[in-house]
Amino acid sequence: MRTRKVTHGDEPAYALDGAATARAVLDREGRVVEWNEGAGRLLGRPAAEVVGRPAAELLAPEASYIPPPPGSLSWSGTLALRHRDGHTVTVWLLAHQRGPKDGDGSGGWLVLCPLDDPGPLVRDDPLAAAVMVQSPCAMAVFDDRLRLRGINDVMADAVGIPERKLRGLHMSEIVGGRQGEKLEEDLREVLARGRRKDVQTFLRAADENSAHAWSAAIAPLCDDTGRPIGVCVTGHDITEQYLARQRLQMVNEASIRIGTTLDVRRTAQELADVCVPTLADFVSVDLMQSLDHGDEPHEGPLSAPFTLRRAAHQSITPGSPEAVVEIGRTDVYPATSPQAASLSVGHTIVATDPANTLVDWLAWDPLRSARVKELGVHTTMSVPIRARGTTLGVAVLTRFRRLDPFTPDDELLAEEVTARAAVCIDNARRYSRERETALALQRSLLPRTLPRMPALEAASRYLPAAQAGVGGDWFDVIPMSGMRVAMVVGDVVGHGVQASATMGRLRTAVRTLADVDLAPDELLTHLDDLVVRLSAEAGSEGVTGEVGATCLYVVYDPVTRRCTFARAGHPPPVVLDPDGRPMEVHVPSGQPLGLGGLPFESAELELPEGTVIALYTDGLIETRDRDIDAGQELLADALSGRKGPLDDICREVVQSLLPAGGAPDDVALLLGRTRGLRPTQVATWSIPADPAFVARTRQYVLTQMALWGISEAAFTAELVVSELVTNAIRHGAPPIQLRLIHDETTLICEVSDGSGTAPHLRRAKTFDEGGRGLLLVAQLTQRWGSRHTEDGKTIWAELTLSEE
Repeated sequence: MRTRKVTHGDEPAYALDGAATARAVLDREGRVVEWNEGAGRLLGRPAAEVVGRPAAELLAPEASYIPPPPGSLSWSGTLALRHRDGHTVTVWLLAHQRGPKDGDGSGGWLVLCPLDDPGPLVRDDPLAAAVMVQSPCAMAVFDDRLRLRGINDVMADAVGIPERKLRGLHMSEIVGGRQGEKLEEDLREVLARGRRKDVQTFLRAADENSAHAWSAAIAPLCDDTGRPIGVCVTGHDITEQYLARQRLQMVNEASIRIGTTLDVRRTAQELADVCVPTLADFVSVDLMQSLDHGDEPHEGPLSAPFTLRRAAHQSITPGSPEAVVEIGRTDVYPATSPQAASLSVGHTIVATDPANTLVDWLAWDPLRSARVKELGVHTTMSVPIRARGTTLGVAVLTRFRRLDPFTPDDELLAEEVTARAAVCIDNARRYSRERETALALQRSLLPRTLPRMPALEAASRYLPAAQAGVGGDWFDVIPMSGMRVAMVVGDVVGHGVQASATMGRLRTAVRTLADVDLAPDELLTHLDDLVVRLSAEAGSEGVTGEVGATCLYVVYDPVTRRCTFARAGHPPPVVLDPDGRPMEVHVPSGQPLGLGGLPFESAELELPEGTVIALYTDGLIETRDRDIDAGQELLADALSGRKGPLDDICREVVQSLLPAGGAPDDVALLLGRTRGLRPTQVATWSIPADPAFVARTRQYVLTQMALWGISEAAFTAELVVSELVTNAIRHGAPPIQLRLIHDETTLICEVSDGSGTAPHLRRAKTFDEGGRGLLLVAQLTQRWGSRHTEDGKTIWAELTLSEE
């Protein structure tokens, strides 16, 4: 195709020569809409004769035409056309479908046919000679001995040495090192096999600090007989594409590797790991010291000096010997330091030649100065770690082994990766603060120590979840009247501060209801009502979801050695006899708390002394790999046959059931080993409803306490029993019973009658004849109270015996 020179003003331009190519445009209906000079030469028809007519009229009668398939964008083939004088012209045609942006936007086809053949490019053609020298691609030619015979200017620039000095050398001698040896192996392979090979390599000119990435095509050069006589290497500089892919890969890697956990230091270490060695030779990450105390980061302008804590660092050298500050240690950074400079201005600071640009800071810190000179650090980049408008710390990237300084693209990449890490660090910080708050709240709500009681030996373990937020598991051991004891374990649905707060409210409610001496099934009913109210309150405050919980409540009486169980959707207890064998205990499951409407049932069982009762939450027995039933069997097996202190058993059971990395959910385990009171520790009398019998009752008490050897408390006990029995005779109903229970430190006086009316303490007026009895009881005893029974009520009072 020839071109003709067209001049627009002073600037030359080149346009297509219309006489060298036959060109026609067809519309969608196949009519000719354009017809150039070359088309007229080909068929001897002027444009006026052809434009507007169907193109099919130009076909010779014997022409066979197969249209392109639907959707084709181009077509080529040989057609027989009819000349104006009637003879047939057989030509090769090339057609391109016209899009909406071509011409008038009507679509159709552009049909082309070359008219003049300039002939093939021969070796002595000036164009062939100019290819080697003027090609925009880097080119090198090696002979059959793989000696360099010629390179063009682009290749000479890439190598940094002129051709005249390189001719006759081999590739390994020109490039050097392992890279040169590998390229020479590729050249030898292409020469021997006669097949092209594509490779990627890196070349650095003599005056450059960094190598360029090249995509090279190695092809054999053959003579007329096809025998290889040399090798041609053609290279394209793909450094920008290579660096762009590398940056994109690093950003993608950062999105995957940074933020895998909600741990601040782990996230900071992931940031350092991602940047080395892709972006820097050494990276340090320092965070604001205020983050150690859970304080909110500073949002306004910052001013030096800064106290920062080293959260992470990474180096291309194993062990990070370049680090001046150990991980976990704090250091002070003055205004002259790169850390303080970037934190103060709020953006990235790049310092080249630190020995000069950071001279004030290095003079202030001799250790760092010596380390910078020793390593040959030539560039540092300080990037503030900022998220949600707050400053969390700073990342410093250092280069000493890589000779090239940081580029603007490196700066953008570092800021992108650091911004991603900043959000993850801030998320981890917020999570850690909420977790610590929830743990502190939970620790304040759970019992720190379990009470020592004559009825029960108790031990417990509580472990927060390893990964999830703090949950709402709780447990408690509650002393009750008559030396009875209550054990309770519960689990609030959800995690976090809200779950811990709800747990605290439920635990307080259980303690309050236990003080009233409600039966276990009644207590769960009241607790269910409370959870329903809590759900209603949460809904009114706009909190999504309902409050739910499960609970297992147990009351053990050491006098009768009977134990009552009731549960609300909670896993059943595991009970083992004194020999460590599991006992079969069926406790109705009940519905979880918060559903309302259905009653709860209880189960009662007589337990021999030394029976072990295990209460727990589902986090102990349920994992992704096993269900609750399998977990209960494992727990029973872990408890079977164990002797010794319950605290040791708790520790061993938890270690055997939980994975090494910690439980995925909160775990609460409460063990109780029953004790029974000997019959000699309990004395019971039936009291007639006769006021004259009160004196005899006092005598019963004095005699019994003398038998027990606790006469030092006889006077107080006599007064208390006298008041309680008198009240029962005056205000109660038969039958009336007096019971004394004692152990080494406590004496309990209980008076029961058939009336359900509960007494209340009041302050008697000056001239009142009564009303002072319960006030006297309250003053003389450690504590007192009343509880309802199946036949009426019981008034009890507890006295502390002398420890002498």
